[in-house]
Amino acid sequence: SVEALSSALMELSNEEVRVDVIHQGVGAISESDILLAAASNAIVIGFHVRPDGRVRELAAHEHVDVRLYQVIYEAVDDVKAALSGLLPPEISETILGAAEVREIFRVSSVGVIAGSFVQSGIIRRGASARVLRDHVAIYEGEIASLRRFKDDVREVATGYECGIGVSNFNDLKVGDTVEAFEIVETARQLA
Repeated sequence: SVEALSSALMELSNEEVRVDVIHQGVGAISESDILLAAASNAIVIGFHVRPDGRVRELAAHEHVDVRLYQVIYEAVDDVKAALSGLLPPEISETILGAAEVREIFRVSSVGVIAGSFVQSGIIRRGASARVLRDHVAIYEGEIASLRRFKDDVREVATGYECGIGVSNFNDLKVGDTVEAFEIVETARQLA
């Protein structure tokens, strides 16, 4: 069963994360197993064994994680979950909405405000923003201010007019499109 567990763990490896079995053996977990794991920055997996008191104390002192299992698939699932945590997240972009700039207002205390019409989705204050001119992205920043008439608002829906201030960008022009989007990070799972 040592070979079966070792083989099952090795099969979890892929091009991004890898399982290295540093040592495998039959019998109780020993002090030398703990010291080897400490030197290798590894965990100790015990299968149908219990470490004695000295070994547990040494593991705690050396900050070695000792995991004990009775069933192979539980060990494999646990290591698979740990490896999944090492994978970089999947990053995707979700477009929230787009607004056409129809008029430019220069406000001394704020900078340029784009009088805009929301053509699709929603425009949300604090969302990431991309300014498009002739369908080419010319700036990325954040929607710093969002107003409807004189009121600060959190978001504006399709079909409404609003005033949009983009952080650190004062070169907005009539005809530009302000696209609101968010970046979503999704934890990946090992296949």
